[in-house]
Amino acid sequence: MEYFKTHALLSREKALLQASVREQKKLLVENAKLKKDIEQLRGQLQEKQRRRTAKALISQAPPPSQVNPAPSTPVDQPPSPAGATAPPTSSSSNERRDRQSRRRRGERKARPSSDSLSLGAEPQVDVSRLDLRVGRIISARRHPLSEALIVQEVDVGESAPRTVVAKLGEKTQIEELQGSLVVLICNVRACKMRGVVSKARLLCCVQSDDCIELLTPPTGATPGDRVTFLNYPGEPDRELSSKQRVWELLQEDLRVDSKGVANYKGCGFEVKGKGLCRAPTLTNCTIR
Repeated sequence: MEYFKTHALLSREKALLQASVREQKKLLVENAKLKKDIEQLRGQLQEKQRRRTAKALISQAPPPSQVNPAPSTPVDQPPSPAGATAPPTSSSSNERRDRQSRRRRGERKARPSSDSLSLGAEPQVDVSRLDLRVGRIISARRHPLSEALIVQEVDVGESAPRTVVAKLGEKTQIEELQGSLVVLICNVRACKMRGVVSKARLLCCVQSDDCIELLTPPTGATPGDRVTFLNYPGEPDRELSSKQRVWELLQEDLRVDSKGVANYKGCGFEVKGKGLCRAPTLTNCTIR
């Protein structure tokens, strides 16, 4: 009897295990299908954005100028008497052509102004415009003119490292920075900070001026990996315009949630296929 009971229990556990394996396989298939659908939708969205931009550029182009034929001599004009001087028709026709050309030039100048408004409203201000990449700090030193500034050489997957100047506070240990993986904005305009040119912006998790941590990429990330956002596809700007104030407008929505995950409007900082970016210990804080 004990043998039969044991055999029945093993059979039941085996059936449950097989059912869970089947359910897991089913979930994996559905997950792969969802990923494929998301990639297709993302491609369609990018294609629509390209078509919309091309259509706007085409509509902005001025129409080809039309050359009006020279005014012909009226048929019913009586012939000039002999010895009389001919009226200055050439000067009047030139004046008429000048007026028409000025009118056409005025139309051409007025037309791009309306189109430029539509093009100005075209680019959306969202996080996809930031060129976020993973970098590795090769070396770090204090700025010679400021104890609060740290000058770093960072590998971002390019032929040469970038110089980055960041304000990390006077309590930051230089030795702990070397070799660390970080997240940088690589399409900011290069600027001088106390005489040293900084060519990228280092992202930090900030709770106060004395409580700052570097935003950390997922395990397995390598220098040059792009940080993207599932709900905000698109290519980043070649260089962020200071007039549009893109970084300032986005900064208020860049936060670390209660689980320590960095996100923009609830969408996580993701290195595709490797995971999410996190704060080492801080939660519910800002990113700057």
